[in-house]
Amino acid sequence: MAFVPSTVFSPRQAATWLAAMLFSAALAACSVNGPNSQTGSLNANAPPEQPRSMVKVGLLVPLSAQGQPGVIGKSLKQAAELALFERDSPNLQLIIKDDKGTPEGARAATDDALKSGATLILGPLFAKSVAAAAPAARKAGVPLIAFSNDRQVAGNGVHLLSFQPAPEVERIVAYAASRGKRRYAALIAQDTFGKTVEPAFQNAVSRHSGTIVAIEHYQGSGNAVLEPLRNIAAAITAAEAEGSPVDALFIPGGQEQLEAVGRLLPQAQIDIQRVKLLGTGGMDYPNAGRDPSLVGAWYPGPDPRGWNDFAQKYAKSYGYAPPRIASLAYDAVNLAIALSGGPQGQQF
Repeated sequence: MAFVPSTVFSPRQAATWLAAMLFSAALAACSVNGPNSQTGSLNANAPPEQPRSMVKVGLLVPLSAQGQPGVIGKSLKQAAELALFERDSPNLQLIIKDDKGTPEGARAATDDALKSGATLILGPLFAKSVAAAAPAARKAGVPLIAFSNDRQVAGNGVHLLSFQPAPEVERIVAYAASRGKRRYAALIAQDTFGKTVEPAFQNAVSRHSGTIVAIEHYQGSGNAVLEPLRNIAAAITAAEAEGSPVDALFIPGGQEQLEAVGRLLPQAQIDIQRVKLLGTGGMDYPNAGRDPSLVGAWYPGPDPRGWNDFAQKYAKSYGYAPPRIASLAYDAVNLAIALSGGPQGQQF
């Protein structure tokens, strides 16, 4: 896929590529069929421009998935449709397929999109779904731009447009360190995201001359979370008794995880007024500020330069604020529209 310099790029990089593509298109428009330098007139004998054929782009999202994944799937779909409506591109058709949030669903959705003529696929969201969708896309020679943040599924025709956790962790730890936070505890899920975040957190704390007092892991919810939280509470109490209190508690994750953990913080006797709560970008979801357990928490927010404009448009169209991740589908469709203006059959 010639337009991507690596297999992973951020929303900010996508915006840069989009601007470059639009600028190149503008230059081409100025040079093709322009005035003849000798006669000062257009070439009246030039053949008329042939109408462009429809470019079909597949969008795989977990529309029927239960819980938060289904909510995210709907927001991705709506953001993609918003981008298509704004740009008013008559030669691009968005083929939306429900991947159900499962590998099996992603495999079937990919097959359906390819049978419908998709020459580019956007999505899926989850790493396992990306891995399941990739073989059929590769076999068909169709590039896939997924929204997963798991680098292990990228490569060989699969590209990621996502919020990468390592830079986010660096940002929040650097900010915490600049505010005098030096001693940390962490509660990290035992999943793919957690396995990516944990070494990034350890490296960031070390880079900023901090100390990790305790790291606990959890899998699931309820008592599976409460026991690790109580272990962290015990470590915080012991550190205070030694005269070296814990400054911050790092809990990476998204809405579902944070709500489950947040409800149990008081029961575990962890006082977030004394220990600053830190998170990743997943903490930036609608109405997060209304959750008492998250009030005052620090997390890396999106770049306001593009986010505010998108969020206002989304809210005006759909009546509620978008989750942060919705902007990925918006950027992806804008990128696809810009690229669809390339030479016929060579857009992607």
